[in-house]
Amino acid sequence: MKLATLKNGSRDGRLVVVSRDLTRAVDAAPVSATMQDAIERWSTVEPLLRARYDALNAGTPGDAFAFDPAQAAAPLPRAYQFVDGSAFSNHGDIMERAYNLSVKKTPGVPILIQRQGDDFRGPRDDYAFPSEDDNGDFEGEFAVIVDDVRMGVAAADALEHVKLITIFNDVSMRAHLFRELSMGFGFIQAKPATAFAPVAVTPDELGDAWRDGRVHLDMQVERNGAWFGHPNGGEMDVGFGELIRHLAYNRNLGAGTIVGSGTVSNKNYREVGSACLAERRAIETIEHGEPRTAFLRYGDCLRFEVKGPDGQSVFGAIEHRFVAPRQGGAA
Repeated sequence: MKLATLKNGSRDGRLVVVSRDLTRAVDAAPVSATMQDAIERWSTVEPLLRARYDALNAGTPGDAFAFDPAQAAAPLPRAYQFVDGSAFSNHGDIMERAYNLSVKKTPGVPILIQRQGDDFRGPRDDYAFPSEDDNGDFEGEFAVIVDDVRMGVAAADALEHVKLITIFNDVSMRAHLFRELSMGFGFIQAKPATAFAPVAVTPDELGDAWRDGRVHLDMQVERNGAWFGHPNGGEMDVGFGELIRHLAYNRNLGAGTIVGSGTVSNKNYREVGSACLAERRAIETIEHGEPRTAFLRYGDCLRFEVKGPDGQSVFGAIEHRFVAPRQGGAA
């Protein structure tokens, strides 16, 4: 099943069911008005939403309409909790080699960080950032959305709480990153608002590509229409089950909590490229002594998409442009 949220002037938008080929949609209001409500009442509403999904794919609903990703907000426009991981060790290894970093790691302990959940961006929204001197960057990632998770859940049981999967661009401002890391409390200015794909899908939509708590599909990334990389999510060193278990060790997770994978990164990066600028710049530093790829500039366009074995887009594409702030603010 595929779900999206359309903008309607409210903070939480309007929940719709989207066809498998992402061309049509039908209103979910008879079942659930918002994504947050659906996640909170998932066991009740899921069969009803799925019935509308099946009918939509069969072409029977008379109230179906064309689905326009430009009208979509993030699938969950705001979340009570958003936690991002760093589950692809290759990404961290490259950064450490390039910049002689010494990162303290504890075997078996995933890397997670609390993130901003109150200002997600839609898949076609222009992205304003204050200055090109902030060294804007992008990071293609996978994410899961869970229902209520009880404290102490086992990793094997944690995956049962994954109700939806999507992708996002974890926008970074690298000019602030090392300063904030050195302070020891986490990111604030280095990690502004996150942009999400138009659609979130139930795990069954991925078929065999969803296994071991990982999405075994390529994250296809383009910058200004040029290929940037297509690393595969299957190389995740720590799966989503382990990330959720670690996060819920001593706390309950509320329905609608979003957990990110960290930058998708593969060891054969010379063949598959990268999903973020910092990684490519680090590789260039290792191989050439200095980075050769520029950080984001105003007007740059980015595209992130994941396709299934049939070539069909799974989540729809994030396709947005980085722009100068409007007068009076960057929002």
